[in-house]
Amino acid sequence: MMPDSLKYEILVFGCGNVIFADDGFGYEVISRLEKMELPKNVGLIDAGTGAPFYLMSLMDESCITKKIIIVDIIDFKLPPGTLKILSINDLSKIKKYTFDAHDMPLSNYLIKAKNAGMDVVIVGCQAKRVTTPDIEVGLTKEVKDSLDDAVKLVLQELSR
Repeated sequence: MMPDSLKYEILVFGCGNVIFADDGFGYEVISRLEKMELPKNVGLIDAGTGAPFYLMSLMDESCITKKIIIVDIIDFKLPPGTLKILSINDLSKIKKYTFDAHDMPLSNYLIKAKNAGMDVVIVGCQAKRVTTPDIEVGLTKEVKDSLDDAVKLVLQELSR
């Protein structure tokens, strides 16, 4: 049975871990979106490092989700804080999507979602510092300064 948190036409997943500096970007974007009035068909999920588990649940035939928006840090060697909209085809260029901390590649589930007919978009932010395994809570200034624009990008994606 599918969890109620996944029973939306559009799902926005904030990925990452708040205890590893800029890896908390996804959480921060979701936190801002939670304070807004969004359409009733939009669900917000602070997925942390568990996005593969949520995405597995979406493979249920009773799933009504038509669009998935992933919000996460990326490493494309861009200036820190740079935002980039990525498609499913860009996933192979993102190391953490090939193997995450739990050895469950997120990209496999996103590709399955796309093949099941869901629209998949990634709102990525170039990280400046990810401290794994050392703990550092809080975003760098560059990534923190990109949060408002990241929220705007998600809101634009919701209306497409």
